[in-house]
Amino acid sequence: MVVEDSQKSTITDDQNPSRVDNDDDDLEDGEILEDADDAASAASKPPSALLRNPHPLENSWTFWFDSPSAKSKQAAWGSSIRPIYTFATVEEFWSIYNNIHHPSKLGVGADFYCFKYKIEPKWEDPICANGGKWTMTFQRGKSDTSWLYTLLAMIGEQFDHGDEICGAVVNVRSRQDKISIWTKNASNEAAQMSIGKQWKEFLDYNETIGFIFHEDAKKHERSFKNKYVI
Repeated sequence: MVVEDSQKSTITDDQNPSRVDNDDDDLEDGEILEDADDAASAASKPPSALLRNPHPLENSWTFWFDSPSAKSKQAAWGSSIRPIYTFATVEEFWSIYNNIHHPSKLGVGADFYCFKYKIEPKWEDPICANGGKWTMTFQRGKSDTSWLYTLLAMIGEQFDHGDEICGAVVNVRSRQDKISIWTKNASNEAAQMSIGKQWKEFLDYNETIGFIFHEDAKKHERSFKNKYVI
């Protein structure tokens, strides 16, 4: 399925249950823009309920967020990651995407994830445990378009080995942004190479990218090396 950008026009301000018009000056750096009442409404009444002919995706997906302030207070890595929204249709995706901060508007240290439903963005998740990730780097604040194209390629099932994909994450740091695609079976070199090559093609990305095993990252911390390179 191809998720067309034209679907944006399907959702209007009046139709969108999670539309937020209040000022966001009081938001904490890296926090997702949302209103408590709107969030509750969105959770109880999916956006697709307001549309006559929703376009279902092959998989349901969940946005997750890890804020910089929460990380500094956490007891263990990953304990501050929280789910934001789960969507299952094209219309739900755009209604959510159009009402959350994009990477350039997130605070330094923020991590924003989009993973298949019921897969947690953690090494410890059984589906992610034997996997790895491809990573692209971008100038700070310049990853918005690439993040969107990555999401569209994933949820639109544009990868030949889409079943291997767990999800994607954008990491906002002081000097650069990083986007990574997490996969299930790191040892499946053919599948990983296919995903990496197609991802570069979708984004027209010309720099070299590397794939690392989660297991190597856990054992060697920052001394790990790329297992595959494209």
